[in-house]
Amino acid sequence: MNYPDDETGQVLAEMHQAGIDLSQSHEVVFFHLFEKESQAQAMLDYLQEHLPAVKSNLHPDETPNVWDLDCTIVMTPSHAAIIEQEEAFDKIVTKFSGYSDGWGIEA
Repeated sequence: MNYPDDETGQVLAEMHQAGIDLSQSHEVVFFHLFEKESQAQAMLDYLQEHLPAVKSNLHPDETPNVWDLDCTIVMTPSHAAIIEQEEAFDKIVTKFSGYSDGWGIEA
C-alpha cells in the first residue's frame, strides 16, 4: 500500500508493515504538550464540555515542568482522517498555549 511522502504517511506505512490492519477502527491517540498544568487542564475541561467522545488523559511528562494531554479517538486511521484530526486539535491546543506532539495507535 502506498502512503503520502510525509511524516504521517511514514508512520502509517510502518504500522502497515508491522501488520496493523489500518482498514479497521483503532484507538488513535493524539499527544499534546503544555508548560503549565493549568493550560492542559483548561484544554481538558474544554474537550469534556465540547467533545465528550474524546477520551483524555492528563499527566506529567517525563520532562520536568511539562504536562501531557493524550486525546484518544476511535477512528479508522487513514492519512486524510489523521491529518484532518490533527488540524482540528491544532486549532484547539493553540488556544491553551500548548502544541501537538504527534499521534499513535494503542496496540
